[in-house]
Amino acid sequence: MNIGYLGFGAMGSAMAEGFAKFAPAIQRGEITQYAYAPHADKLQKRASEIGVLPCASAEELAAKCDMIVLACKPYQAEQVLRAPDLRGKALVSLANTWTHDRLKAVLGDGVRVQYIMPNIPMKIGKGTVLLAAENDLTAEERQTLRALLESVSAVIELPEDKIPAANALTGCGPAFLYMVIEALGDAGVKHGLGRRAAYELAAAAMVGAGEMVLRDPDAHPGALKDAVCSPAGITIRGVAALEESGMRGDFIRAVDAVLA
Repeated sequence: MNIGYLGFGAMGSAMAEGFAKFAPAIQRGEITQYAYAPHADKLQKRASEIGVLPCASAEELAAKCDMIVLACKPYQAEQVLRAPDLRGKALVSLANTWTHDRLKAVLGDGVRVQYIMPNIPMKIGKGTVLLAAENDLTAEERQTLRALLESVSAVIELPEDKIPAANALTGCGPAFLYMVIEALGDAGVKHGLGRRAAYELAAAAMVGAGEMVLRDPDAHPGALKDAVCSPAGITIRGVAALEESGMRGDFIRAVDAVLA
């Protein structure tokens, strides 16, 4: 099986890079990755860095690949889908809002469709992918796709109507968390730490805290927070300051804004 990326921006190239590094089937040469994007020079450079074969046109990509990844911007999708003949292909959409039903309405029954929402950390094998329950891939295609995704991500299957809210956490959440790391880093620099050391300390604390939640399905973030807060201690003073500034409300409003 060959996989082709229609569009090769941040998300498509992150997926291809993660697969190239971590997916056994691609490392063994059982699956080859191709990509097409209209900016040939940029495509050639990025593809060669990852180990993906560039195509000169969308038609060439469709002719060479069994599974096509729609990895363009959502506003570009309708135009992109007009170019190649996708009949008989499996189409995996990363384009936000281009869900199974929407794609089937445009493409008809000649194309098998799966909607997913990945995130950028898949490029280092630490991603989270939302896999829509609705699909009409063959059993073999779905098994192959799931194995590839699981090599670089936690895979969470959801009904399509739940994916926008989930994506606000997994897709947009990294940007919010980078802001937390940056802000904690600034605080560390203010109090004498080197910039890089401050970022590393903040990021490591975030990774460890996340693992504590993930490893115990009964762990409540509030209880974990309480365990760090000694009576009259330094941590509770910081927690109180965050509560006074409305930190919880800020994150909720950020998610509200994403879904507005």
